[in-house]
Amino acid sequence: MLRKSRFGQLLLKKEVIDQKTMEKALLIQADEDQSNPRGLGEILVDDFKINHHAIYGLLAELYAFRSIEINTNDLDNSQTKHTKELLAKFPEDFRKELLYKRILPYQIAYGRRNTLIVLAADPTDKITERIPVYSEYKKYEVVYCKLQTLEELIGIIAPQKNEFLDLLQEAEEQIEEMAESNSKDDVDEYALDEEINKSLLVNLFEGCLIEAVRKGASDIHIIPYRRSSVDFYFRVDGKLIRWHRQERTSPEAISAVVKDRAVGVDRFERDTAQDGFMQRIVDDHLIRFRVSIIPITSSEYERRFESVVIRTIDDRNVITDLRKLGFQTKAESDFLKSISKSKGIILVTGPTGSGKSTTLMAALYQIIKPEINVLTVEDPVEYHIKGARQLKIGNRFSFESAIRSILRHDPDVVMVGEIRDKITAEIAIKLANTGHLTFSTLHTNDAPSAISRMYKMGVETFLLAYAINIIIAQRLIRRLCSNCKRPISKERWPAALDMGFSEEELTSGTIFEAGDGCKKCNGGYKGRTNICEALYFTPEIRKAIVESGDEIDEDEIRTIAESQGMLSLMDSGIDRIRTGMTSVTEITYATSED
Repeated sequence: MLRKSRFGQLLLKKEVIDQKTMEKALLIQADEDQSNPRGLGEILVDDFKINHHAIYGLLAELYAFRSIEINTNDLDNSQTKHTKELLAKFPEDFRKELLYKRILPYQIAYGRRNTLIVLAADPTDKITERIPVYSEYKKYEVVYCKLQTLEELIGIIAPQKNEFLDLLQEAEEQIEEMAESNSKDDVDEYALDEEINKSLLVNLFEGCLIEAVRKGASDIHIIPYRRSSVDFYFRVDGKLIRWHRQERTSPEAISAVVKDRAVGVDRFERDTAQDGFMQRIVDDHLIRFRVSIIPITSSEYERRFESVVIRTIDDRNVITDLRKLGFQTKAESDFLKSISKSKGIILVTGPTGSGKSTTLMAALYQIIKPEINVLTVEDPVEYHIKGARQLKIGNRFSFESAIRSILRHDPDVVMVGEIRDKITAEIAIKLANTGHLTFSTLHTNDAPSAISRMYKMGVETFLLAYAINIIIAQRLIRRLCSNCKRPISKERWPAALDMGFSEEELTSGTIFEAGDGCKKCNGGYKGRTNICEALYFTPEIRKAIVESGDEIDEDEIRTIAESQGMLSLMDSGIDRIRTGMTSVTEITYATSED
């Protein structure tokens, strides 16, 4: 039996993690390369996505490290200058190592025999023991500081440079007006190469990839603006934000740069859609990019313009702990109950970009064990799931044939990327009814309509009623920035009153809206969470489905579910507003189609 450390026992006592997570983490730790093993805290944060502060704040408390709270908004110039000077006294290599480990020499405590105060996100990191070796300060104190605060401090004191973007000014000076060369139907490839080389467009593109990762963009959009300019957009927290407009550059040249760097894309093909991929090391992490290129028309009919969208795939963003999804209490309880069963279908519905895949991945990580055979069928495979065998759909391996094939591979759990038609629906039903736990997605607006959708595909009501465990309908909403959010203004009271809020709630200062934005957020919002309705299949729900006639009575199903405690999407959103998490505007937008 694996032995829990004193720290592990404390984590369990404080309910930071549960026994199941602890056992999984200890197994990983036992399998680690003993020449360079990770600590328990590092494994819990990296592999299970447990909140960093919850882990390391407790670790600091256990080993009696002093903690410090710093408001970076109140940081004055003298302190910033002082910290920069301290950091500059260390050799460059060691300085880089400290910053990578999120350790920052912060100030001198002159009243304590010139003690160097060192801030650390992990105060137990052994690298701090080398500080006297590389500096004049023989007395130092390591103080625990939250990771988020330290990253903000480091961003101010030693901001990361983007060497590619540093060349943009030079590029602007060198760009020549060459768009005229490409005004014909037949693009002059030699002229394109000349333009690419002279304008340093490669540096712009590579810099764009780095900035997208650092800003947390899920997608990069490269769109022709005019015959000689191109717009670069980032999708951050679900919203498109223009990052850069490249003037005096032909769109064809930008497209050529992207194609030359993507695997599986033909530079000279401009009449059909193309998909490719690339990967880069950004800030010491491997980032993958999925490239999609489609031909588009413009007012300049003779030009072959293309739209480019690049999806950023950063494994650091994968959520492996269901609790991090942010489900409300009953929804989370019903979801956990559903995925704990040995068979049945778990359906997640919602429009594109609503977090369906994220939810399914978190669910899989909740149940994956060495003794369970997990198979997935995806198109495409974006994230590697540890402990699962993942099948990629291709030209010679269709969705239907992949699903049929996995039945011969003795699965316990199957994830089908999407139920698309009657065939895939019937196979999912068959999997569930033959003792397999099956996960999949469906494009519907809410949970009850998912039942109607599958019924219209041709699945019998009896099979639907007894094959499905739960249907989760969800949306992603933006979270208000805690630093600049403000009480709701009177101009938005009518919308709030229509939603069911009372005047007392609106005047109490507990209902908030987005502020004007600050350096910590994107226009008053930072990060996202979900709203959802979780339709758990109780005996009453199953009976209502079986007794349906020629058409599923969605209203009846919803009435029964809500009487049993299910929150609708709107009610889930209202709860988020009441807790100060989001705004009336955001919930109205997210549920307007419903």
